[in-house]
Amino acid sequence: MVVVEALGSAFRTGILARMTRTALPQTCALDLAQLWLRLGHAVYLGPSLGLAAHSTAIASLGVGIDAPFRVRTVGAPDITARSFLFRPRVVHHVVHSEGRMLFCFFDPTSTRVQRALGAMTRTVDGFAIAHSDEGELIDLCSGPEIDVERLLDLASMPVPDIRDPRIAAIAAAIRAEPELPQRASERAAAAGLSTSYFLRTFAAQTGTSFRRYVQWARMLRVAKEFAAGHDLTRAAVDSGFASPSHFSDTFRSMFGLTPSAFTTVGSDLHIMDR
Repeated sequence: MVVVEALGSAFRTGILARMTRTALPQTCALDLAQLWLRLGHAVYLGPSLGLAAHSTAIASLGVGIDAPFRVRTVGAPDITARSFLFRPRVVHHVVHSEGRMLFCFFDPTSTRVQRALGAMTRTVDGFAIAHSDEGELIDLCSGPEIDVERLLDLASMPVPDIRDPRIAAIAAAIRAEPELPQRASERAAAAGLSTSYFLRTFAAQTGTSFRRYVQWARMLRVAKEFAAGHDLTRAAVDSGFASPSHFSDTFRSMFGLTPSAFTTVGSDLHIMDR
């Protein structure tokens, strides 16, 4: 859900750069899929799109705006909820939903999510459901204008505690230049760590694996490059993907659909750059 293949070419600089496939208002219409992107954050609002079973690189919060939805995970009974915290690297499948869905993805080292505002109030079979502010999140998506900043405030989840400044520096470097080759062994050596210790510590302190963290950073860069006017193929290669097919395969494994699948509905992409 991070990049779409045919959104149009309009782009303007500033706090909010907005691209649309057609001239669409910023509404929550059922046939309109909206995506807000900023380094460290992705917010999707629209149809569930019938995503296949998949896992994501980091945690995400899902909210059924119009009705509860049903989630299937491996080795557990289906869970029906109005809000559900999707854990990183855990395969899940939204097998039934009605109307619009809200998905909030967070970079685990973003300073934007330092506060524990994403408290979930219940646990079912080890999965957290029932966000304490799900009612207000639903209300925010029910009007003609979406206050994305407020939405992020409510949906924010506690970030893993990155205690080691070496890990924090490496994570920041990946976000800054994801197009560069990213090899765990080289990063570990530069930080004075063994590769095995580095990989364990990176995963424990960022909340996701080194490889998936790099993938997420590159996905965000693709969106920025595309918004700046580059075609999707060039954007993918410029962002560090080995080939367009590598990008497409990675996209599908992370978000459960191909980039082109997003274009089956009206689409509206917002790039927020402070």
